[in-house]
Amino acid sequence: MTMNAIPTISHWIDGAAAAGTSTRTAPVFNPATGQVAKNVSLASTADVDVAIASALAAFPAWRDTSQAKRQSIMFNFRELLNARKGELADILTAEHGKVSADALGEITRGLEVVEFALGMPHLMKGDYSENVSTGVDVYTLKQALGVVGIISPFNFPAMVPLWYFPIAIAAGNTVVLKPSEKDPSASNWMAALFTEAGLPDGVLNVVHGDKEAVDALLVNPAVQAISFVGSTPIAKYIYETAALHGKRVQALGGAKNHMLVLPDADLDLAADAAVNAGFGSAGERCMAISVIVAVEPVADELIAKITERMKGLKVGDGMRGCDMGPLITKVHRDKVASYIDVAAADGAEVVVDGRGIEVDGDASGFWLGPTLFDKVGTDSAVYQDEIFGPVLSVVRVATYTEGLDLINSSQYGNGTAIFTNDGGAARRFQNEVQAGMVGINVPIPVPVAYHSFGGWKNSLFGDAKAYGPAGVAFYTREKAVTSRWLDPSHGGINLGFPQND
Repeated sequence: MTMNAIPTISHWIDGAAAAGTSTRTAPVFNPATGQVAKNVSLASTADVDVAIASALAAFPAWRDTSQAKRQSIMFNFRELLNARKGELADILTAEHGKVSADALGEITRGLEVVEFALGMPHLMKGDYSENVSTGVDVYTLKQALGVVGIISPFNFPAMVPLWYFPIAIAAGNTVVLKPSEKDPSASNWMAALFTEAGLPDGVLNVVHGDKEAVDALLVNPAVQAISFVGSTPIAKYIYETAALHGKRVQALGGAKNHMLVLPDADLDLAADAAVNAGFGSAGERCMAISVIVAVEPVADELIAKITERMKGLKVGDGMRGCDMGPLITKVHRDKVASYIDVAAADGAEVVVDGRGIEVDGDASGFWLGPTLFDKVGTDSAVYQDEIFGPVLSVVRVATYTEGLDLINSSQYGNGTAIFTNDGGAARRFQNEVQAGMVGINVPIPVPVAYHSFGGWKNSLFGDAKAYGPAGVAFYTREKAVTSRWLDPSHGGINLGFPQND
């Protein structure tokens, strides 16, 4: 295939595909083959400004559209998305590499938020207080901000945008979405589907690009708010730059999620959870469990159970019914794989080495199998860094208190979990741990759409997040807790998303 035969993904501006003026492009790979499948246009500042201008022009009419009409369009979008989610799932697998079950699960979680947005008229209600002072009544209104910008990551190319733009749009805002250039097609597909559902031109725009496009969103005075999900250094940059230009900002950063396993835990349940949460979607989840904190004497038995389950995982092309797919790019795969040598050099035990595994797929794909380390030192880069791949580390501690202190000393506070049969210990952990989301006998504590999602410490900059950059604001520091009491029916290995059903 020649470069001329490779299609180019354009932007979506004012209700139609738009080539833009920039001649810069970036390759979009099929991670399962290692081959360039498409190119994507990289927007110039001028291209982004055109998209913002389209959103700004569409805002007055959309703001003044009745809530009933807005909800009718949102309902149409929900119905179309649900009916055609298989198409979107295939796009996710082709560009991200995640297996079909993960892709469909991702869309399901996004659909939850679309359905949540259908209740926006209730959420947009104001308040009224009579006679607060003599002859004085007070009322409050919730009103749309205007143009809002969304910068979304590669690991959830459908779900994260769906966590944002339905809420922003249902509240009367207009949107410019800048998805990851690594897997951009899902955003165009959803924008076209929303247009088919009846969304007016300019209400949802998609621009593709790199730092130039991001900076254009951050500094343009017409953009009133920014929402971002990505790494901590970029989240910090997004927050500082956008706030400096007077915008409301919520920027979700990185994570290093720990799972504390107490001696009384059901180790079969804990092992299933570790495999699910450590290796699902090739570990490319902000809510992946990266570190198992094992309170002795359970480490040896737990590691044996995890290792046995890892033997049954099939790695390969996500279209072929495998359990785990490739990583997003060769560069990222090589970076993740490099931590195996780092772990050995730092004195950790490499229990399972994911390099050189047999895969059900093209040998040129960006493969790395599930990897397990034991006796990881907390001063090692393996422990300190957000690896963002199928790498699971075990740290051994002597007591619950030592494990809690270890978790709380992390720079990250996105999510964590505890596995125990002791209700008192679970309650104590819930109250004492410094993380935004806490799972109790649940591997990935991702709350459903009716509870806020967001971390603490270096996992979140700006306002704590409900869903959407504007319109419905929850300016609080919240902790979401999900629990599942022990039940044999929850056993087994299932890498599909979600896990806290």
